[in-house]
Order: sequence, then C-alpha cells, then structure tokens
Amino acid sequence: MIRASIVGASGYSGGELLRLLSDHPQVEIAQATSRSHLGEYVYQVHPNLRKRTTLKFCDPAALEPCDVLFLALPHGKAQLEINQYAEIAPNIIDLSADFRLRDANLYQQWYGNQHAAPEWLDRFVYGLPELHREQIRQAHYISGVGCNATAANLALLPLIKANLIDTEKPVVIEIKVGSSEGGAEGNPGTHHPERSSVIRTFSPFGHRHTAEVIQESRLNQVVMTMTSVDLVRGALATVHATANAGITNKEIWRAYREVVNENPFIRLVKEQRGIYRVPEPKILAGSNYADLGFDFDEQHNHLVAMCAIDNLMKGAAGSAVQCMNLMFGFEETLGLEFPGLHPI
Repeated sequence: MIRASIVGASGYSGGELLRLLSDHPQVEIAQATSRSHLGEYVYQVHPNLRKRTTLKFCDPAALEPCDVLFLALPHGKAQLEINQYAEIAPNIIDLSADFRLRDANLYQQWYGNQHAAPEWLDRFVYGLPELHREQIRQAHYISGVGCNATAANLALLPLIKANLIDTEKPVVIEIKVGSSEGGAEGNPGTHHPERSSVIRTFSPFGHRHTAEVIQESRLNQVVMTMTSVDLVRGALATVHATANAGITNKEIWRAYREVVNENPFIRLVKEQRGIYRVPEPKILAGSNYADLGFDFDEQHNHLVAMCAIDNLMKGAAGSAVQCMNLMFGFEETLGLEFPGLHPI
C-alpha cells in the first residue's frame, strides 16, 4: 500500500484522480489540496464522491511526506515550486504541461514564457505508457500528457511504428473536443449559452499541444486543427496522411493488431455494420481506453487514422494512474478497468 497526495485536487483532473485512487486497492489518499476550497469536504466539489470519502481539502503548505505526489495545477505553477515538491515525495506525476517538452526553448515558442526550471526537464519522462512504458517503470518523475496530443499520438502510433506513412509530407490532424477540456474555471467560450450546440473551430493551427505531437512522433510537418463540439467529455482525432508507396491493407491491419496486442488500453474499432463502426468518444466516458480506427484510399494512397478518448481519463488522470501503476510495479490496468457506459 502506498500513500498518494494530490495538489490542486478541486479541478476536473484532480477530481478524476480522487475517483480513481479512492478505488485503487494499493493506494491510500493521504491529502488533497485546494486553496479555493480549503476546509471543505472533497465531495462538496466532486459530488460523485459522496459516501466514498470523508477527506477535506487542505492547504498546500500543510503537505506531509508521501510516496507519490500528483500535481494537477494550472500550467506554469508546478515549475515554480518543483524543488519544494521533490522534498515532499520521491515520486512525482505532474498532469500539467510544465515538464512535457524536452527543449526549454519550446516553452517560449508554444507557451509564451521562459521555463522557470529547465534543469528539471530531462528528469521527467513523458507520461504516455504506449510510447514510453519501460522508461516509466524506471522513472521517479513523470510528466502529464496533453489530451489532444494523446489522441493524436495514439492515432499515429500504428502508422509510425510500422513505417506506413511518408514522413516528409504534411500530416493534417483534426481534433474535436468536449467542453471539459476548458477546465473547471471556465471562460466566456465555455459558458453554456455560448458553448451549447456549437461546432466551433477555435484553433485552425498553432495549438500548443502540437509541440507534443511533433516531439513524440518526430514528424516534420504537422498541422493540428482544434474544433469544439457539443460534448462534455471526449476527444476525437482524425489524422490524414500519405501512405508510403506500395503499402497494402494487409500491412495496415497487421500494424494495428500489433499495437492492440501490446497495449491493454488500446482497442481497434473497425466494424462493417452497426452504429459504432468507427471510434466514438461518447461511449468512453470515464474509461481509460483509447479506441483506434482507420481507412485507406488505395487509389490516392491516402490514410485516415482515428482515435477516440475521454480527455479527462486517457488524456489526463487515467494515464497518470496508469503511469503510477508502472512506476510502483503494480498491474498496469489496476484500478482502471471501467469500460465506459452504453447507452449514455
């Protein structure tokens, strides 16, 4: 049994961490911090946790030593206090963007600020197990993953691993996302009367998660377009790429089956009939699964790859707990077996 604490536990990702860890057979939640809800019961902010915990939010200054510390803070906060957090816990999993990128110069380019602790960047492993499983097993510091980057990187995984696409040609990624991506604080664009029923492209290109896709895929030309849709949870990435000459459908199927067999939370969705013939984020709500799909236009050598996830789970808290399982030698799927709901 390990002791885990969560810094910034009042947000959506923090709430998902509380939900997952409260049911984890190898974890005791020691503390959960929130300055804005100091002294309140956790379930007053996360009502789904009624009768599941009597924990109260505490001040970050009151944090006590623990085995693993989850940081669920807004971007830019963790890097300012990483040295203090490292004194509290020997293992840290940071869900923010603060330690995702290996090159400190990229933070100025993509986030508009110089990194406050560049010496820490090399100590963190990018926290997507499907890409860095063995490194995560040996790591003490793990970065979070961008939810949009996760959907894109997993959509690309079979194509890149099997060398199926022409990496010298542009790869275009369209991502449709739900409103919870905006976080618990909200903004005018996530206000219900403005957000409801929309299909709104809010970032035609240049979204900051593009940096993670370039870093992890090593592709030279990536264009990522972000569109809000009328969902609360969910992200769907649709990737358009040029297949290498001579690639066949049989080779593509083989590449996907290999990735599915190697990764417990990746499923292939490619059905000939029924409603759910391709990946659909709606049925993944609350789940750590990533559903992949593809189609191939042989005449034009055009590959379309898809990935659906719950942005708060596989795109945030679920992957973080998956990393924790690997870090401590637990079964990778422990506490993460919930398959989602249907109908919902």
